[in-house]
Amino acid sequence: MRKVRSRTQLVAGATAALLLAGCGGHEKEASPSETRMPIAVATVAAEEVEWPAIHEATGTVRARTTATISSRTMGYVREIRPQTGQTVQAGQVLVVIDSRDLAVQVEQARAALAEARGAAPEAANAVASAEAQLELAVTTHGRMKTLYEKKSISDQEWDEAQAKLRVARAARDMAQARKIQVESRIRQAEEAVRGAEVGQSFATITAPFAGIVTERKVEPGVLASPGTPLLTIEQTGAYRLETALEESRIRFVKPGQTVAVALDALDSEVSGRVAEIVPAVDAASRTFLVKIDLPPAANLRSGLFGRARFPGASRPALVAPAGAVISDGQVQSVAIVENGVARRRLVTTGLRREDRVEILTGLSEGERIIFPNPREVPDGTAVTIAGGRI
Repeated sequence: MRKVRSRTQLVAGATAALLLAGCGGHEKEASPSETRMPIAVATVAAEEVEWPAIHEATGTVRARTTATISSRTMGYVREIRPQTGQTVQAGQVLVVIDSRDLAVQVEQARAALAEARGAAPEAANAVASAEAQLELAVTTHGRMKTLYEKKSISDQEWDEAQAKLRVARAARDMAQARKIQVESRIRQAEEAVRGAEVGQSFATITAPFAGIVTERKVEPGVLASPGTPLLTIEQTGAYRLETALEESRIRFVKPGQTVAVALDALDSEVSGRVAEIVPAVDAASRTFLVKIDLPPAANLRSGLFGRARFPGASRPALVAPAGAVISDGQVQSVAIVENGVARRRLVTTGLRREDRVEILTGLSEGERIIFPNPREVPDGTAVTIAGGRI
């Protein structure tokens, strides 16, 4: 019995010793904020300012210039050289249409021109001969007139001299008219040749400007007729965002105004310029169309989604430096100084403007926000305000 009691007493004593040791160790631990010296931080005050109201409108990127390449003549498509997405230069050959029948028309027109030009020397010689005959008739008429006045020839001979003069003049006029007709035929034949050559040129379709092929509508072997769309080309480096705005906001938008445009596909924000405001308001949606010119960008394409931010009337808002907001996924917070200790405060942000952000919830005016290095100050750290600005 004594051995059992002694063992029990030893176990109980050891347990008590361990408990006392554990309690004593716990009492000696201290929080980091109690053991560390306060660190100096810079702060800014959350302040209320007149914040420009921003209206965000969604839109679609469109090319400023789009051309649908169509056929101006009938024929089978022999070649379509560019592929969809390929960049082309101004004047580059895009489509070739079978033009053998047009080539025949050109040769026929050239043959008619050669024939008309071949008649020109004959007409010129005829005019020269008629003028010579007229000159002789005039001279003869003058002599006969002198003789007639002297009563040296009969009335019959005088009448014959006058008739020959009239005949010579008529022959000269006919020769000149024939020459004019030949010259007219030559001009008509030349125009026919030019027209046939122009028609033949329609068989080779070139790019009207430098751009990118966005759609290829036909393939080789298809019969193209006048007006048949073949390709669609968009001019590169010239895009705009087209967005619809409510009619109540038309007073806030003016041509030439600078507008911030966010393009999700490019993950960037650019500065656009309002190029055109369509004055007609859509009766169904009560919106009007605004076209915003975008600066050149390598990856801009038609159809991209974009958001334009239009300024409106100012309103009071609580703001803080954008760099003071800590983002952890979808959670946003700021580090504030509260009773000498750094505390994380969850906030809800609104619009950003330059280097400041609107604070919708989580802060009050005048609270001190740690800035510019809020991540370097853990929650619960003892701090002192070394400097700051309002």
